[in-house]
Amino acid sequence: MGQGMDIQNNYDVVIIGGAVMGSSAAYWLSRMDSNLRVLVVEPDPGYSRSSTALSVASIRQQFTTAVNVKISRFGIEFIKNIESYLGQGGEVDSLGFQENGYLFLAGNPASETALREACEMQRAHGAQTQLLRPEALKAQFEWLNVDDIHLASFGSKDEGWFDNMSLLGGLKKAAIAQGVTYIKDRVVALDHGAGQIKTVTLAQFGGISAGHVVNSAGTSASEILHMLGEELPVEARKRTVFMIDAPNAIHPDAPLMVCHSGFYLRPEHKHWICAIVPEDDHIADPNDFEPDLAMFEDVIWPKLYERAPGFDAVKVMSAWAGHYAYNTLDQNAIIGAHPNWRNLYLMNGFSGHGLQQAPAVGRGIAELILSGAYQTIDLSDLSVERILDGKPFCEKAIV
Repeated sequence: MGQGMDIQNNYDVVIIGGAVMGSSAAYWLSRMDSNLRVLVVEPDPGYSRSSTALSVASIRQQFTTAVNVKISRFGIEFIKNIESYLGQGGEVDSLGFQENGYLFLAGNPASETALREACEMQRAHGAQTQLLRPEALKAQFEWLNVDDIHLASFGSKDEGWFDNMSLLGGLKKAAIAQGVTYIKDRVVALDHGAGQIKTVTLAQFGGISAGHVVNSAGTSASEILHMLGEELPVEARKRTVFMIDAPNAIHPDAPLMVCHSGFYLRPEHKHWICAIVPEDDHIADPNDFEPDLAMFEDVIWPKLYERAPGFDAVKVMSAWAGHYAYNTLDQNAIIGAHPNWRNLYLMNGFSGHGLQQAPAVGRGIAELILSGAYQTIDLSDLSVERILDGKPFCEKAIV
């Protein structure tokens, strides 16, 4: 059965974490092999504190590493054609994709060089990124102050935002329709021997024998690795997001803008969503989901008004806080088989851009488990080995 108490004591694959990453892996595994017995263990099936649910739900190709561009190229194809991928079992025909684009602003010559190099690479892999000088930028977005801008990078096609929970819900429902079992429970131990996980022990249901184990536990990923005596440089980092009303700045067709001063901003109908990385960015208490309300008036608003004078009058309508599963080594995903454990696979540390990467990463993990190698996008640049060797593979375009 899909969800319920009909739990076996042996599964081909046990997936730890059932938000968008775990559900994507479950969907692809059950799609590729309908005979697999797949169990997804999720302690919070309401996803109230998951990175998936609290995401700003955007997708872009404007990354600085080619593998991330390729991942998002497939992500946008999946999002735009969600019904054809999930079928009737997913019970979703559209994710309401809002194709307003992404706009990155460079404020100095050094940033300009990096933007040009990234644009050339992105276009080589199929993105349609454009570079805009200040005059062209002002002509297209007259409400912006461009006095300090050297260059802008604009992706007008295949970039924007979508319905995050419908993506998660669709993947989960499709997986269940394909025979995957979801249970509400928590992993408390991993019993192992000879370099292999043998039993996944759950708080409620006890020991489950597992042929393969997938760690998709989000901000709790390192806790799962600690059960094996392993370290993982993934920790929770809090981000406060504000919904604001600015009656003198109503631009519903605006892109998601990433300003060199550190904040991002995008329209939400007649309002706006904005956030910034805190100056004192540190590991978060796992139970701290209180928005840092003073951050808007003290930090964001002055930067926002400097960038766009129409934000002279602003009212904060609401705010929420979510946690990034932040990879402290290089802010890039950690994906693939763990070399120290024959049947362990990681999909962790996405550092804020995991939602858009879920379709491709879930497919990649399914390929590894079923065939021992990537069949579509080669994700080996994001391997676990680089983490163990302490060799960063940095993604510079972190928002």
